[in-house]
Amino acid sequence: MANTTIVVPTYNEKQNIDTLISALLEAGPDIRVLVVDDNSPDGTAARVEAVAASNPRVQLLGRPDKMGLGSAYIDGFKLALAQGAELVIQMDADFSHDPKYIGELLKAIEDSDLVIGSRYVKGVNVVNWPIQRLLLSYCANVYSRIITGLPVHDVTSGFKCFRRKVLEQIDLDSIISDGYCFQIETTFRSWRKGFRIAEIPIVFVDRHSGTSKMSNRIVWEAIWKVWWFRLRALAGRM
Repeated sequence: MANTTIVVPTYNEKQNIDTLISALLEAGPDIRVLVVDDNSPDGTAARVEAVAASNPRVQLLGRPDKMGLGSAYIDGFKLALAQGAELVIQMDADFSHDPKYIGELLKAIEDSDLVIGSRYVKGVNVVNWPIQRLLLSYCANVYSRIITGLPVHDVTSGFKCFRRKVLEQIDLDSIISDGYCFQIETTFRSWRKGFRIAEIPIVFVDRHSGTSKMSNRIVWEAIWKVWWFRLRALAGRM
């Protein structure tokens, strides 16, 4: 197993973070966990620091304020690369992305450059979402695939494994998106660079506890911004 860093952005995830870190570390001896916390008022960072004090495979990257999901991932990716990670996994902190799939991501990356944990590659595998949210997510995925041409079933998935070379070549500093758009943009840039993309089926279960950061505004932003990605690609600028 290659040197792997799992980047986990957090904001008010104190209820989940200890259990999540423990589950991730059990996925393999070469796995490091990098938590990127946006100054959570519930004390998430303090919990991570307590774990990191006794385990060198756990690290906290603290940020001064709530600065957005996309920038949290970018900061985490950059630090992971600077510390020599060959594989970088991104995932949520709320157990909607089950740690049990880490092994499958790592197996699939052996023949790929980017592996996506997909809710839609084999039907619809989402649990505990209201029907309105499910329809909005599914239709936004179909729409985004049509506009961008991405040969991917779940373009908004936030559960991914990247090879180092992918993150080095997609120009992290020029990414303009956050939320759902960030997920679409990183996959779109990877595809445009000619990297091999694979999907593995996952079951997505709505968060165990805490409050969702998802909003309809984020989805609707993705719906118009995919046109921006497509136009920039046609102009040779992405």
